[in-house]
Amino acid sequence: MKRLEGKSALITGAARGIGRGFAEAYVREGAKVAIADVNFEAAQATANEIGEAAYAIQLDVTRQVSIDAAISSVVEEVGKLDILINNAALFDAAETVDITRESYDKLYSVNVAGTLFTMQAAATQMIKQGHGGKIINMASQAGRRGESLVLVYCSTKAAVISMTQSAGLNLIKHNINVNAIAPGVVDGEHWEHVDAMFAKLENKKPGQKKAEVAAGVPAGRFATPNDLTGMAIFLASSESDYILSQTYNVDGGQWMS
Repeated sequence: MKRLEGKSALITGAARGIGRGFAEAYVREGAKVAIADVNFEAAQATANEIGEAAYAIQLDVTRQVSIDAAISSVVEEVGKLDILINNAALFDAAETVDITRESYDKLYSVNVAGTLFTMQAAATQMIKQGHGGKIINMASQAGRRGESLVLVYCSTKAAVISMTQSAGLNLIKHNINVNAIAPGVVDGEHWEHVDAMFAKLENKKPGQKKAEVAAGVPAGRFATPNDLTGMAIFLASSESDYILSQTYNVDGGQWMS
């Protein structure tokens, strides 16, 4: 028996990276998955590659009209929404004295407001349906502690952890479980971008920061998106019905809580 058989899922930022990994895993477990991304062409390409159980939706989590349209599209396509993964996020790094309001507003609009209002819209639909649901927010080890050059991003992920706690306590009366995953360092296009930022800020050679970070992971390596899918499946399945408001570290031992 597939663990998500017959379920309808919406995954934001799912055209590539971690989001795509989640989508592929959910399809293998029997779900119908909306590949939601601000880049609709990339979402379409990913959905086509995954197969008939995946379909593309254009979603800009900074615009309420886009969020509402995405939820309506899922219901029109499948008839219901059972699972949401709030995966869309942005990263930036800077010296504290160099942080700009533009960067702050951009990260908060996606990582915090985007997570909150997509969660709200999904929960509203789940309440309307009357049979509960599962919401998974993507936090980060960066939300567990501060980092010298990553003040804004760390604070957005701390906010995700806090929102998960409060929403979970509030929505469980509707049989909606809200939990979060806090990855560590995940290899891929995102970390190439991060490495380039630190190379500039810390006067390092390209690839040096990435190698240093990898050496500090107790498990001895970066994660891959596949390392996160087991937790994402578990939190979306009936096996997690008695779990709420928790943030699970999937980070190779980098943080213990």
